[in-house]
Amino acid sequence: MTQGSESVRFGKRTTDTVLHRFEQWARDTPEARALIAGPDSLTYGELDARADRLAHRLLDSGLPLGALVAIGTARQAHLVLAVLAVLKAGGSYTVVDVASPRSGRRQLAAAEPLLLLTDAAQQAALDDGGGPRVIRLDAEAPVIGGPRTEQRADRRADPSVDPSVDMAVDPPSDRPGAPSTDPLPGAAAVPPRRTAAVLFTGAAERRAVPVGHGLLLAAHDAWAEVARPTPRDRHLFTLGTDVTAFAAGWTRALCSGGALVLSPRSAWKPPEVRAAVETERVTVLHTDPAGATRLLIQDAETGTLAPVAHRPADPACRSLRLLAVTGDRLYLDEQATLQARLHPGARVLNVYGSVECAGIGTWFELPQLPHPLDDLEEISLLGTPFPGFGAEVRGREIVLVTPDGGDAIPTGDLGLLRDDGLLEYGGRIRDRIDLPGGRRVDPYPVESAIRAHEGIGAVIVKGVDGPRGPRRLVAYVAPPPGGPTWPAGAFLPDIEELRDHLAGKVLREDFPRTVIRLRTLPRTAAGREDRDALPLPVLPAAVKAAGSKSGKSGSTAGQSETPAGCAAGCGGVGLGFVALILTNFLWPGSTDLSGVPQPWAFLFFVLYLFECVAFGIGVVFLLGGRARMLRQRRNPSLTVAAHLAVSYLLLSWWPQDNLYRLAAKQDWPRQAALVYAFNIPLMIAGVLVAAYVVSKPADPFDFHDPLDDRPDRPDR
Repeated sequence: MTQGSESVRFGKRTTDTVLHRFEQWARDTPEARALIAGPDSLTYGELDARADRLAHRLLDSGLPLGALVAIGTARQAHLVLAVLAVLKAGGSYTVVDVASPRSGRRQLAAAEPLLLLTDAAQQAALDDGGGPRVIRLDAEAPVIGGPRTEQRADRRADPSVDPSVDMAVDPPSDRPGAPSTDPLPGAAAVPPRRTAAVLFTGAAERRAVPVGHGLLLAAHDAWAEVARPTPRDRHLFTLGTDVTAFAAGWTRALCSGGALVLSPRSAWKPPEVRAAVETERVTVLHTDPAGATRLLIQDAETGTLAPVAHRPADPACRSLRLLAVTGDRLYLDEQATLQARLHPGARVLNVYGSVECAGIGTWFELPQLPHPLDDLEEISLLGTPFPGFGAEVRGREIVLVTPDGGDAIPTGDLGLLRDDGLLEYGGRIRDRIDLPGGRRVDPYPVESAIRAHEGIGAVIVKGVDGPRGPRRLVAYVAPPPGGPTWPAGAFLPDIEELRDHLAGKVLREDFPRTVIRLRTLPRTAAGREDRDALPLPVLPAAVKAAGSKSGKSGSTAGQSETPAGCAAGCGGVGLGFVALILTNFLWPGSTDLSGVPQPWAFLFFVLYLFECVAFGIGVVFLLGGRARMLRQRRNPSLTVAAHLAVSYLLLSWWPQDNLYRLAAKQDWPRQAALVYAFNIPLMIAGVLVAAYVVSKPADPFDFHDPLDDRPDRPDR
């Protein structure tokens, strides 16, 4: 099963590159805005000139043709400038993660660049002394593995120019050692397959993937044919700069004459995105499903209680004409909701692609549907290939084909080519769960079926190993976007209700054994749901102690239980003596033993002591016993009833015996009242305790979060 398009031919202009496209716009519209980033804002002419100067500096440092240069800086304007300079110098670039230095160092080790362009804030974190040579972007006189270059003495201070953006690189002059005015290597024609960029996969093990000049240009042309960008567009990327969407997607703006709206400081923070979209009148937003939801639903102030799908368009996003969502699955109901929150005429594209395709593969928008569909909550459509690209399904796996005629690229994702010609997403192969007995479960169909529950907006099904047995299925669920965040008391599905919902939709052996409810699902920097960051089920303390055969954890648990038991016992005895003192005030004469001979008087006195101590222990158990009984994971209602029954059994002896001793044997009304007030409830309490004892404890993996305000909740 294959999809394909022939609109874009790879290499139809073999001398063309994305750099040439940018330079053409810089020549044609030098005064147009290229970068919008506060004080770092630059026009096309300024950006091109400063990239030229930095490129000459790179060449003066001895950068060989085609060498790989890593770029690691939090200032996004500096990063774009450095990317262009590397391409102008005839090199290839890779963008490393500076938000997580550990991740950035792993990327450097995987890519093995010759140079690292960075600044003082990130150099210490990225440069461990054994990596590539470093060029400081913010140094007054950059050091390139040698002595400092001499700074021009006649450099004038210009308040309109940010010296850090200028990279302290002097313009060409006739002074000795000035940068050369010869044409830069990037201006020449380059083979389409020569590496232009090295991109990183979003998996746990970051893999470096080289992307050629021809493919980078083909990806831009394919995007342009579908998205139809104009020079009036202003593009904003919410994802990290090392993510393929930005590291290869900057071409969507600068190769079409548009402007890049960048964060003036570091990575975008969620509240800043909404403000930037409104104030800078962003027209094209590139984001992930969580970012789109946050912008158009969660952060929107509509002032209405209407359902999300029926809320009016968001006035703060009135400038948006195109919303490109990438990075993770996007269900049809989510896409329809996002479409409804935009103004008429705006488009929502679900963009799917791999790093090997420079982030381009297939695209889908709602008008592609030939007819209405049911079960929108369970379907994620990837649509059709971008022009020039192809998509196939081989053995249920989605395979992408690039315009260069190279080998097909397996994506590791499952898919289905529908009868209507649209590609449907079917989950990831690496997410499959191996269960006991050699059985393997694809979690995506189960997750999609769970999403159909009206109280659930997002779900991940994961296999978790338990302390008493093999791997079990755990469902992590989150509320719908814009809905309640599930405070205590809100209507939520528990494990039994969820199983009832799945009946007839999923095989019974594929039902989750546990529900853990979160306010939101964790995501990676690339916007993908992070299954590795999900919390483990909270297990009973008794099970934890039993599962710890030796070691510190087991001894610590024992030490924490012992002081609590001592405190309860001491508290019960203390309250018992208080009760003994109060007895004669409440029931005068009930403990009078003056007419009772020994040894019977002593035995009755001991009985009175036991009654008072039982009362004290009953008070302590009433206040603190319920939490300990809940750890047994028996039926919650039966647990509450048993807790009250045990408390009554302990509390009632003290008042009961005292009232009986003061009642005459022939006082039938009082005797009947005592029987019905004490004896019958004691029998009922005994039955409840017996039922609790014989009931089967729940498996610790059948735990679901009670959603109270405990600080140890798994989503905090």
